[in-house]
Amino acid sequence: MEYRYKTQGTCSREITFEIDEEGKLHNVSYYGGCNGNLQGIGKLVEGRDAREVMNTVRGIRCGFKPTSCPDQLSRAIAEALGEKDEK
Repeated sequence: MEYRYKTQGTCSREITFEIDEEGKLHNVSYYGGCNGNLQGIGKLVEGRDAREVMNTVRGIRCGFKPTSCPDQLSRAIAEALGEKDEK
């Protein structure tokens, strides 16, 4: 199933991704933001367990901002899985 998440507090505006029946992430794409870095995130998480990715990138900050594009991905995954984001 494809999910869309409107980001907050980052240069990127939206994240789209899929979680398959085995709980694996696919086709993670960011819109807006640092294109090269965000493509890299998408490639690095491709096929990985969504919960593992969520827990790994949760809480990453960008400079003095309280969040980052990876942190926003953790929030998006939590929402998609129906879990409360515990940040």
